[in-house]
Formats: sequence, C-alpha cells, structure tokens
Amino acid sequence: MNLLKISGSPHVHSDESTKKIMWRVNLALVPMLLTGIAYFGLNALLISIVSVACCCLFQWLIEKYILKVPTTVSDGSAIVTGLLLAFNVPATADMIWLVAIGALVAIGVGKMTFGGLGKNPFNPALVGRVFLLISFPVQMTTWPSVGKWFPMTTDTVSGPTPLGILKEGGNIDLPTLTEMFLGHMGGSLGEVSAIAILIGAAYLLWRRVISWHIPVAFIGTAFIFSGILWLVDPSAFADPVTTILTGGIMLGACFMATDMVTSPMAHSGQLVFGVGCGLLTIIIRNWGAYPEGVSFAILLMNAVTPLINRWCKPKRFAC
Repeated sequence: MNLLKISGSPHVHSDESTKKIMWRVNLALVPMLLTGIAYFGLNALLISIVSVACCCLFQWLIEKYILKVPTTVSDGSAIVTGLLLAFNVPATADMIWLVAIGALVAIGVGKMTFGGLGKNPFNPALVGRVFLLISFPVQMTTWPSVGKWFPMTTDTVSGPTPLGILKEGGNIDLPTLTEMFLGHMGGSLGEVSAIAILIGAAYLLWRRVISWHIPVAFIGTAFIFSGILWLVDPSAFADPVTTILTGGIMLGACFMATDMVTSPMAHSGQLVFGVGCGLLTIIIRNWGAYPEGVSFAILLMNAVTPLINRWCKPKRFAC
C-alpha cells in the first residue's frame, strides 16, 4: 500500500526560489563592484574574478567528488560568497592569489563542511576573510591608495584607512564626510562607497530579499553607542557619522549580517541580532587590537543565532 506523505502546515505557494534570491543578491552587489573598479583599478576586477571562479570551482569539486551530490553551483550562492569575500580584502596585487586560499576556506570550511547552503551556521565569506586576516595580517592590512576614476594601472601606493588613522589617535588626514559617502578613501574594495552599498540594499529591500530590521538595528546601535562615547570624550573617540561611514559597518549590516541562513528568523530576533552586532563592532574597534570589528561581531552573533531563535520564536501559523 502506497502512503501519501504530507508535510506539516502551513502550505504557502510561492514562485520564489533559492536561485532567484541568490541572483538578486548578485545583482545588488554590482554597484559595489563597479565602484571598487572605479577607485582601485584592474586589481579590484582581477580579485573579484579569481574569488568568484575559485568559490564556484571548489563548491563543484566538493559536491561532485567528496559529497557525491548533485552540483548546485548554478544557484548563484557561490558567486555571492566569492563577491563578498573579494569585497572584504584590500585591492592589492598580493590578494589576487591569497583570495583563492580564502575561497577554499570559505567554501570548504565555512559552507560545505556543514552540508552546503542552508546548513552553515556562519557566514562563509566572513569565515574566509577572518582566516586570511589571522593568517596573512600584513597583506590584509596593506591598503592601496584610492586613484582617479577608473585607473587603468594595477600599481597602487599603500595608504592608510580612516579606521587606521583613528586607531593611531589621529584625525587630521581623515577624508571629508562627502568623500567617505562616495568612497574616495582607503579600505577593502567593496566597503568604501556608502552610496553604492545603499543602492544595492535598497534593491534588496524592494525585492523583499532582506528586511529593514538587522541593518537598522546594526547601524543604529553603532551610531548611538559611538555617539555616546564621542560625547563623553571627543578627543578619544570618532563621531558617529564617521564611525558608520568608515570600515565595513555599512557592507556588513546590509549584505552579511542579513544572510537569511545565519541570522534569526523572527523580526524581534533580528533586532536583537543587529543590536548585538553593533555593540560588538564598536567595542572591538575601540578596545580591541584590530581597528575593525565587523567581521568578528557578525561571526560571534552567528554563533548565538540558535539561542536567539529559541528566545524570539516566530509566530506560529498553526498548532
């Protein structure tokens, strides 16, 4: 006798799919890619190509020869990981080859070790980025100076980032707020332009790929906490606007903390998650050894996401 098995309610029909969502994220990342190429030249393009190609290759090899499951490279998730990994490294010639190692760690350790997309507890791109930062600190903290629009040379001159200047206790050479907003400053190739990030985030919000809860809670908490510190001692702490426009807060809040696999399900839990990311980022930036803390903050909050889901349970549709 053949039995018909029916999954539990609710039964909601939708034409959405993982493939559609991933390709929408890829489309939203295009403004940051173009801005990175515009400011850092061919290095930014080469790093992005190598990162994406390696992530796709490693995922295909692991699925075909190790896990022996149907390959899912065409769903676009490996491309998302590759672009985000590239966006989190300096656009220097050394990183063109090191990013391939980061791609292996991101896909092999951060994603496929746990079974693939939907099963990984940590954001794969951040796993790769933190591995590179710990293993190759010199290369990961050698920043190219921003060139003119669409420089055609891959030769860059090392220059400091705003966070590095602030960490050293200086503020004389900081870019203006307009330059920070547009992206004319040192930093990882995908994090420098706030306007490019906002354009991509607006598209994801419009297509309902992400919700406002994590970005607003993350950026708002970082703004308020850094603002309190700045009011207490303006000579020791950066003002809140400079804080959110420099480093990876905007990119992390809009594109990495919002990863639906590694963030809480309920909106209330997403608010808790965003607040935790914002607090940890400012704590690490001001009292930690590194001038940046976004990657560590998001990974730490990824680790407590199961607890947040138990505390902030989504609304039940049926008993």
